[in-house]
Amino acid sequence: MPPEPSDLAPLVTRWFRTNARDLPWRRPGFPAWGTLVSEFMLQQTQVSRVIPRLEEWLGRWPTPADLAAEPPAEAVRAWGRLGYPRRALWLHAAATQIAERHDGIVPSDVDQLLALTGIGDYTARAVAVFAYGDRHPVVDTNTRRVIARAVRGQGEPGPPNAKADLPAMEALLPESRSEAAVFNAGLMEIGAVVCTARAPRCEECPLREVCAWRAAGYPAYDGPVKTKQKQFAGSDRQVRGIIMAELRSTHRSLTDEELRALWPDREQFDRALAGLVADRLAVRVDGGYALPHD
Repeated sequence: MPPEPSDLAPLVTRWFRTNARDLPWRRPGFPAWGTLVSEFMLQQTQVSRVIPRLEEWLGRWPTPADLAAEPPAEAVRAWGRLGYPRRALWLHAAATQIAERHDGIVPSDVDQLLALTGIGDYTARAVAVFAYGDRHPVVDTNTRRVIARAVRGQGEPGPPNAKADLPAMEALLPESRSEAAVFNAGLMEIGAVVCTARAPRCEECPLREVCAWRAAGYPAYDGPVKTKQKQFAGSDRQVRGIIMAELRSTHRSLTDEELRALWPDREQFDRALAGLVADRLAVRVDGGYALPHD
């Protein structure tokens, strides 16, 4: 029998209050803007890499208006090696929209958050819940894995599906706004540090006595899986990263010859550079290429 929703919440919230990692965005008084920036940075990026960059970012741009006043190139340059630098452009655009539409205050309304550049279902609800304490289901990869195992008895959650994932989490949320916020964070934390993808620490899990997957004997998952990302070494992503590092390192435009010297495979280089131009991470300036300035 799968666990009842009421079985999970007390176990999760009690465990979280005792075991939660001390992270900047969980500390009292952390600003909503900081929460938004952290959520952008945490997408597909390890917490340990995000924390120092987040602190630098908020020290330089403590409000959305501060970031909006700078050219997009500075956001991309400050993003450093976090990866997926389009997030820096999106965050700059979102900051500009917040400054122009919301008097510089990060909105709490999910629909208003979704209307900002680069913000999807997860980020909108994460900001509304973790910055403002509103009651919404917040679903990330870790949350989906815990629900798949503890509730459905499956070893893996399968590909993301917001139409199914959000109602599944909603069904588990406590009615209390404050308890719902703790439960959202707690279930995510369990997936991040205990119910991990490759080596779950089941004997340490607060849900071990009610986990449907454990009760069923840990059956192997045979359903649909999320498409795996290709190896980084030698990929177009690596070439893009090399080009971006060179563009970040200088405040002038770089010629075609300077950039092409970075990678021996001409066809792959041209493809990677064209992708950066299409994403507006590189722009044609004075016969060469530079970071975007507007």
